[in-house]
Amino acid sequence: MDDILTLTALSIAAAGFFVGIVVGLTGMGGGALMTPALIFLGVGHTASIVTADLTAAAVYKTGGALTHAKEGSPNLRLAGWLILGSVPMAFLGPWLVQAVTDDPTELEKTLKLCIGIALLFAASTYALRLYINLKRVRRGGALPDDNPRIRPVPTLLVGMLGGLLVGVTSVGSGSVIMIALLMLYPGLSAVRLVGTDLVQAVPLVLSAALANIAIHGLEWDLVIPLVLGSVPGTLLGSRLAPRVPQSFIRRGIVIVLTMSGVALLFKAGLHPFGEGHETLEAVLVAAIGVAMLVLVPLVWGLLRKQLGMSMFGAPTVAEIESFGSRDKKRTPA
Repeated sequence: MDDILTLTALSIAAAGFFVGIVVGLTGMGGGALMTPALIFLGVGHTASIVTADLTAAAVYKTGGALTHAKEGSPNLRLAGWLILGSVPMAFLGPWLVQAVTDDPTELEKTLKLCIGIALLFAASTYALRLYINLKRVRRGGALPDDNPRIRPVPTLLVGMLGGLLVGVTSVGSGSVIMIALLMLYPGLSAVRLVGTDLVQAVPLVLSAALANIAIHGLEWDLVIPLVLGSVPGTLLGSRLAPRVPQSFIRRGIVIVLTMSGVALLFKAGLHPFGEGHETLEAVLVAAIGVAMLVLVPLVWGLLRKQLGMSMFGAPTVAEIESFGSRDKKRTPA
């Protein structure tokens, strides 16, 4: 508590503020951006960073969930089935990692490997989500159904997978579960999807945080500046969202997640050029980023053209993401 105003604390708060703005602007990227950002800043052990990120997420996700609950946007029955699967697995995940190894060095490598894989998975699921929404836009969307018949078994499995991923890495409470809900319940509007995901995410991240705190403890010098930075950043991003073009930001997030995932795999001990070639690995990460910067818009344009749309232009990525948010209003009484 005496180290709140140190340079390290200020860097944590700054990282939280920046990531919070991105989350407020786009509604995505919380754990997927915050955890690797803190790891690359070198502000603590990976286990401590995961614990702090989950604790901070429990704070700001609660606010978002309460807002959506007041507006009546969550599907509470669907959220309940997700929670039934995710909460136990989120609590169990950290204990499974602890059972694999209790050596601090090996724990660092294991967590970085898991987080690297989770980041690449999150980037892939987000790209898949965009493509599914693009096809929905082209077809005119699925028949709106904000109260679909619940499919218990696949919904439980989705919750279990998301819970395990979050419990171990703090990544995936939004990206992985959202894409699964989109595929299982295509009639849900965008606002209903987001509201349902936020409601189930609160007990999910809280369960994961409690398990990690029980094993690794809680470092307040990480948590306090993280909350102090991320909360105002999220509020500011939410206010700026209507005035900022989000297409470039969302594409940028996919590139950053991919680069961060590959870099963490290298930090975990996967060395494609052998040990002692950190410079080559850094060049490879940068090359992946440049290649994606050039190729992602081209591939996206070709996918649009394949579906009979123009390669670029409307509907934009942000419009595709929000497709269905007004379905209920358009549906005849």
